[in-house]
Amino acid sequence: MAKAIMIQGTMSGVGKSLLTAGLCRIFREDGYRTAPFKSQNMALNSFITLEGLEMGRAQVMQAEAAGITPDVRMNPILLKPTTDTGSQVIVNGRVLGNLSAREYFARKKELIPDILEAYRSLAREYDIIVIEGAGSPAEINLKKDDIVNMGMARMAEAPVLLAGDIDRGGVFAQLIGTVDLLEREERAMVKGLVINKFRGDKTILDPGIAMLEARSGIPVTGVVPYLEVRLEDEDSLSSRLEHETFPGEGAPGGVDIAVIRLPRIANFTDFAPFEMIPGVCVRYVRDPRKLGSPDLIILPGTKNTMGDLKWLRSSGMEAAILRRVSGGTPLFGICGGYQMLGESLADPLGAEEGGSMRGMGLLPVRTVFSARKTRTRAEGTFHGVDGPLRGLSGEHFEGYEIHMGETTLLPGAKPLVSLSARSGDEEALREDGAFAGAVYGTYVHGLFDSGRIAEKTAGLLARRKGTEPGQAGDADFAAFKETQYALLSKALREHMDMEAVYRILEEGVHLA
Repeated sequence: MAKAIMIQGTMSGVGKSLLTAGLCRIFREDGYRTAPFKSQNMALNSFITLEGLEMGRAQVMQAEAAGITPDVRMNPILLKPTTDTGSQVIVNGRVLGNLSAREYFARKKELIPDILEAYRSLAREYDIIVIEGAGSPAEINLKKDDIVNMGMARMAEAPVLLAGDIDRGGVFAQLIGTVDLLEREERAMVKGLVINKFRGDKTILDPGIAMLEARSGIPVTGVVPYLEVRLEDEDSLSSRLEHETFPGEGAPGGVDIAVIRLPRIANFTDFAPFEMIPGVCVRYVRDPRKLGSPDLIILPGTKNTMGDLKWLRSSGMEAAILRRVSGGTPLFGICGGYQMLGESLADPLGAEEGGSMRGMGLLPVRTVFSARKTRTRAEGTFHGVDGPLRGLSGEHFEGYEIHMGETTLLPGAKPLVSLSARSGDEEALREDGAFAGAVYGTYVHGLFDSGRIAEKTAGLLARRKGTEPGQAGDADFAAFKETQYALLSKALREHMDMEAVYRILEEGVHLA
C-alpha cells in the first residue's frame, strides 16, 4: 500500500492545490509512482475523463504534475454549487442529485465507503498518495463527520503539513489558531507547518518562526515564496478573476479578450491558453462599464445558465454586449454561454430554475434542459467558419462536454464544428455549436488547449486591428504547463525541507 502525506490549510486559497501539485512532481522526479487525492472538492471547474466521468480540475492538474492520466478515483466527491445554498453532488464521476447544504451535511457520512474504496484502490497502485484538504480543519461547525480534512487524514493514516498564507497577513495567528482548535489526537497528526506566498527577506521572518515553533511544538518545514507559476486555478478565489480593465499597452499585438465573469462561472480554465501568448490580455469583467471595446468577448460556462442570463440582463451586461456585437465585435459562447446566445431556453423539469425565457437572440438555436447530463470527451474540426474567425476553418481540436441541456439548431443555422464524441466505449459523429456573423457558440470545453487554436485565434484578432500578434513559441499549451510544473518543483525543493518531508512521509502517524 502507498504511503500518504496530506496538505491542509488554515483557510481556502492558501495554496493547497499548488503545494500538492508540487509534491506530486517532486516525488515523480525522484522515481516514485505518485497520485493526488481529494476526497471532496467544491468547484465549478471540472473535467471529463476518458471514461466519461466528471472530476475536479485541481486533481487533473495534480495528475499532470505526477505524470499520470487523470482518474475519477482521485476526486470521488465533487460539489458544483448551483445556488448560494445548494450544489449538484457528483459521486465517482456521476450525478447523485442536487442537495441543499443542510441535506448534504446530513448525508455525507453515507459517502465514506465511496471515499475509502477510491482511496484504497489508488493506494494499491501507487507508491505515494498526496492528499489535499479543503478549507480549514478548524471549521468547528463542520467537524462532525468530517470527510475531507482531519477525518480524511485519520482514514488514510496520513501525516499532515499545515499551510498558511502570509500574503493575506496574520499567518502566525492563522497557524497557531488552527492548531489550538484541533483535538489533541488531530494536533498530533500535524507534523509540519508551511508558510506560503512569502515576499521579502526571510531573515526578518526568522524570530517569528522560532516563536511559532515554540508555541505550537511543530517544526516549520518550509517558507515558500510567492510563486509566479501559471497553472490552472480551481475556483472563484483565483487572482486572475480580479482583472477587469485592459491596460491598453504592452507586448506586440495588444489583443484584448474580455471574459464575462458570470456569478456562477464554470471552467474558466478554458481561457488559460491565451494567457501564455505575448501581447494578449485576458480579463474577467462583471461591471458593464468596464467592458470597454475588446477584440473578443467570451461568454463562459456556468452552473446556472438561466440564473446567470437573468444577471446579464439585470446588471446591464447583456445590453453592453449587444452594443459591442452590433458594432462588429466577435462574441464566443462556450457551454452555458452558448446556450444564452440562442433564441430561447426552456426548463420543463426544473433542472435549473424551471419555466422558460428568451435568449439573447444572436444564434438561431434553442435549448431545452433535461435531467440527463452529457459527459463526453470530444474531438473534431471547425466547419467552414465565416466572419472574423474564418481562419479557424478546418482546424482540429480536442476537448470535452459537460452540460444538462440539449440545443437544437433552427432553420438556417450553421453548425460550428463536427465532432467525434466519446462517452466510455461509445463513439458517435455529430455536429455541434453554431455561428452567425461574428457570433460563435459550442458546447466543447478545452478546445483552445489544442495545438495552436488559441494562438491562431489571437493572431486573427490582432491582424483584424492591424497589428501582429506575439508568438507563444514552439511549445503548445501542454508543453508550456510542463515548464510551469518544473518551476514549481524547483521552488519547493529550494524552500521546503524535503529531507524532513520524506522523514514525515516515512514515519507516518500511529493512531490509537
